[in-house]
Amino acid sequence: MTDPNVLADRRRLRRKLGFWRIFAVVAVIAVVAALAFNLDGPDTGSDHIARIDISGVISDDEDLIDLIEDAASSETAKALVVRISSPGGTTYGGERIYKALLEAGKSKPVVADVRTLAASAGYMIAASSDHIVAGESSIVGSIGVIFQYAQAQELLNKIGLRIEEIKSAPLKAEPSPFHDTSEEAKAMIRAMVLDSYDWFVDLVTERRGMTRADVLALADGSIFTGRQALGNGLVDAIGGEAEIRAYLESRDVEADLEIIEWEKQSDPARRLIGAQAVDLIASYFGVPMRLSDEIDRLSGGKLFLDGLVSVWQVGGKQAADN
Repeated sequence: MTDPNVLADRRRLRRKLGFWRIFAVVAVIAVVAALAFNLDGPDTGSDHIARIDISGVISDDEDLIDLIEDAASSETAKALVVRISSPGGTTYGGERIYKALLEAGKSKPVVADVRTLAASAGYMIAASSDHIVAGESSIVGSIGVIFQYAQAQELLNKIGLRIEEIKSAPLKAEPSPFHDTSEEAKAMIRAMVLDSYDWFVDLVTERRGMTRADVLALADGSIFTGRQALGNGLVDAIGGEAEIRAYLESRDVEADLEIIEWEKQSDPARRLIGAQAVDLIASYFGVPMRLSDEIDRLSGGKLFLDGLVSVWQVGGKQAADN
């Protein structure tokens, strides 16, 4: 009589062999597909206009940078349209996207299509383009930088908790949520914020062809409708696809070219064999999901913003934005 443990081992072995046979077939199909299509983007082989969506809270997004660079280097993508719906985000994240789009503009026309909102770092990104088109009721502007920190001293006092610290210098780890912020610490943070703010103002001045005085008059954290932004020079046209195509035609881009969405693929394995296959493999081997990734996804990416922030906070204090 065969040992039950031996039979169980054989069944497990057969299941594993079956899984790897399926995986091998999927992998072969993916390799063949990779030879037929460009995995870096939907480069169809025919001339087209690439469109990339930039939405939500902006962060340091390596996948988005790669996608912009791929579109910029594509010979069949004759122009690039960035569709923006963002309240802003980290200043550094906006800076990286801004510079990537500037570089793309050296090889082909880049147009910003402002939808609901392009504020703070969202407007920074729009300013990198050659031409900004917005809706009449789009929200534009909020040029400024903010640094926020919590102050928990009163709460700690109520519960009888005191934080002791020993540090190498008075400004180390300042500002702290555990005690009142010193004037020296406030001055340090204020200088950092104002330096980034000056960089932002200079950026808009250069890209929009305006005087610095004119930009400063607008850069008090104010937001504007698309109609107002057209009047004050922050956008170039009111409209949508027709106006975008009209501008691109003036840049020798054929008016009837198809607009194709370019979407980022965040995981190289998912590019090769597809998201469902990766999830299947992960679940089969019991690979745990990263909790921070899931929390960040559920929060819309707003919980883990580090550093200086250029963001228009809907429902928040607008006066804190500069």
